[in-house]
Amino acid sequence: MDHGNDIQEYPRPALTVDCVVFGVDLEERDLRVLLIQRDHPPFKHKWALPGGYVHLEESLEEAARRELAEETNVTDVYLEQLAVFGDVDRDPRGRIVTVAYSALVTLRDYDLRGATDARDAAWFSVDEVEQLAFDHDRILALACARLRQQVLQEPIAFALLPAAFTLTQLQRLYEIILGTTLDKRNFRKKVVSLGLLERLNAVERHVAHRAAWLYRFDQREYQRKKKRGFRFAL
Repeated sequence: MDHGNDIQEYPRPALTVDCVVFGVDLEERDLRVLLIQRDHPPFKHKWALPGGYVHLEESLEEAARRELAEETNVTDVYLEQLAVFGDVDRDPRGRIVTVAYSALVTLRDYDLRGATDARDAAWFSVDEVEQLAFDHDRILALACARLRQQVLQEPIAFALLPAAFTLTQLQRLYEIILGTTLDKRNFRKKVVSLGLLERLNAVERHVAHRAAWLYRFDQREYQRKKKRGFRFAL
């Protein structure tokens, strides 16, 4: 039914954004998530995902980037919209709908600093996160599941590796994100069969063990294959 221009007749829910930023470090061997400690009610001093209200003059992504920068000092990340969460009772302050975004970054690239309404900001292992504020446990669970599905279907993990990497480093990265141990022989056979790795005429340096060959991800070849209908799958 068309109600014309009677928008003022309807109560308007507030709109927020929340960011699930995953961090990986090959040496840490752990998938982590960026959390902030709230400095105001509700859930004062509880840990939560960084986020906040959307201003009228900004887009959803602009709001997500602003809140992330203000609360954690994290900037210049690729954010992907994850899902909308709109349960009526999800926020004790009232009717608030949130749009969640996710990102995957390298831990060492960021100097965290809690600010504005965030008392603190820190990285937590996804396996050790305790009960979060609001419905952020649910948001985090969905983001984890989506990330682990996505890395098997898109080559997003390669962006976290050095320009030249070993197959051991690549496998370790996938094991960190997937939270499981992969069979070395099967993993290497599968990843090489994709035809997206170029073996360089160089080996790793300054290692105590036998030096391994270095590889690079061929982005151009991936784009060429993708145009022909190629589907990345591990």
